[in-house]
Amino acid sequence: MVDKDLLSIQEARTLVRAARVAQEKFAELDQARVDAVVEAVAKATAAHAEELGQLAHEETGYGKTQDKKVKNLLASERVAEVIRDMKTIGILNDDKEQKIVEVAVPVGVIAGIVPSTNPTSTTIYKTLISLKSGNAVVFTPHPSAKKCIGRTVEIIRGALKSCGVCEDLISVMSVPTIGGSGELMKIADLILATGGPGMVKAAYSSGTPALGVGAGNVPAFVERSADVKEAVARIFESKTFDNGTICASEQSIVTETVIEAQVRAEVVAQGGYFLEGDDLAKVKAIMERANGSMNPAIVGRDAKYIASLAGISVPANTRLLVSDEKGVGKKFPFSKEKLTGLLGFYVVEDWKEACELCHALLKNCGIGHSLAIHSKNEDVIRQFGLKKPVSRILVNTPSTQGAVGITTSLFPSFTLGCGTVGGSATSDNVTPLNLMNVRRVAYDLGNTPVASAPSSCASSASESCGQGANLDVNAITAMILEQLKKMA
Repeated sequence: MVDKDLLSIQEARTLVRAARVAQEKFAELDQARVDAVVEAVAKATAAHAEELGQLAHEETGYGKTQDKKVKNLLASERVAEVIRDMKTIGILNDDKEQKIVEVAVPVGVIAGIVPSTNPTSTTIYKTLISLKSGNAVVFTPHPSAKKCIGRTVEIIRGALKSCGVCEDLISVMSVPTIGGSGELMKIADLILATGGPGMVKAAYSSGTPALGVGAGNVPAFVERSADVKEAVARIFESKTFDNGTICASEQSIVTETVIEAQVRAEVVAQGGYFLEGDDLAKVKAIMERANGSMNPAIVGRDAKYIASLAGISVPANTRLLVSDEKGVGKKFPFSKEKLTGLLGFYVVEDWKEACELCHALLKNCGIGHSLAIHSKNEDVIRQFGLKKPVSRILVNTPSTQGAVGITTSLFPSFTLGCGTVGGSATSDNVTPLNLMNVRRVAYDLGNTPVASAPSSCASSASESCGQGANLDVNAITAMILEQLKKMA
């Protein structure tokens, strides 16, 4: 019998060795040559955006083909556009006045952890930002997305070959197991982890430097000054995008009593179905597994699919299943992350209570990630910006599209840092700048005081004090030690 774990471990070692050789040669190229490689990979993957989106949907069952195509184009064309003029190779800065030269140094071989929810787009994105900073990547795919990730890497390697650089710069494990992934993380130089909490925790526990991102549980606060119709439209646009598979998608609507009726009516008008009674009980029954984690059978599925699975009937125009939730915590499933067509609904008295509720929702799951607010009151927006424990606050924009940089000026990214509060080493939308070290060559500024030793060890105390301005600490210490020796 073949031991898959042993095969996977050996494969990880083989791929990393090959990647190391390729990366050392790649690191000798100048910025222009590296940029040409990045552009070639971006064009190749963009040309296959629809094919890869279809493969990802067919293999995983998650999301929508067209939305996955959009994500693939964001990861290829948009990322390439944003990083095009970024300086990442060789001398970054030569400050003549401060006499400091900054040199970019690649980290080496990166272990790329790829989730099943965004498999092809994450692979493309991590490839481009890694190559841009002079690195190689070995991917370990989620087993349920192995084929589509493998095809993505195949296209990337073809582009590398056409550029005359070694294809081993980018590779993927064909036998992904827990043991093999663990070995990859141990022997790589840096881990770029996107996935479930268990995988991210394993990355940070591996002993290898890691950039990992945790779960999201984005509350969307609709404040009384908001344009309610527009706010609900943006929430629905975000939550239904690829059926909520991006961790920055909204998980709950929080609104104020004074506009509750208006928000409810708009939710229903735009395709929200409020679950009650037996319908709610049946949906709750399929939401989670026994351990309280998300049921993979409903992840990335639309509202009608979930309704059918639960055995309930919903209106033909239903886009999201919504539930009034009364609390936050383990016993309240709609207060957790739901990467699917499900949305919680909360009502509070004012923005201050909303602030506390949003904090509780984030602490329950998703602290450090993102929060959405729909408001025209800049004072309220500023209070949320100052107080909420998140790395991004998305204002009057769809949370999904805003967080990944489609509708905002944030860096286009599929690795969204959660900061130290969320157990992450960064709060950034991860860029090539996160994947390199900076070596600083610092020259003497010419203002170092030159110490002059006393002419005689027998110098009087008054003479010594008179020369104090010309002595540094080491000279004074040496003189005192010499005097103490004579006294001994």
